[in-house]
Amino acid sequence: MAEPRVPVVLGRDEGRRYEMGGLTALFKADVPETGGAYAVSEWRLAPGQPGVGAHAHEANDELFFVTAGRPEILLGDQWRLCAPGDFLCIPAGVMHDFRNPGPDEARLMNVFTGDGFEAAMPGIVAWFAANG
Repeated sequence: MAEPRVPVVLGRDEGRRYEMGGLTALFKADVPETGGAYAVSEWRLAPGQPGVGAHAHEANDELFFVTAGRPEILLGDQWRLCAPGDFLCIPAGVMHDFRNPGPDEARLMNVFTGDGFEAAMPGIVAWFAANG
């Protein structure tokens, strides 16, 4: 029988932090909190920061909600300039990325459907450290 889940309450800067130079991922919930149903993270991009590189997820949708700054989101082969309050739902299989061309920090709340995304973070951090 699965462990009973409990509410998660975190402050603005709380969560499991992954630093990648000018890019920070702050995981608010993943497998320990959701049983692997979804992951919630905040992505913070310094001014001029590129994203993680264009990619697609075979079986997982991703939702983004812009909370600060003016990030650009790649959808397929088109970059879209976003503003706080913008929402994007990216279905599985769609090529995507994000970056911050602006002069201010950009922040994106992310919901990743399906099994734990956070498990990939140590490898992503290591890649950024090696290729920075």
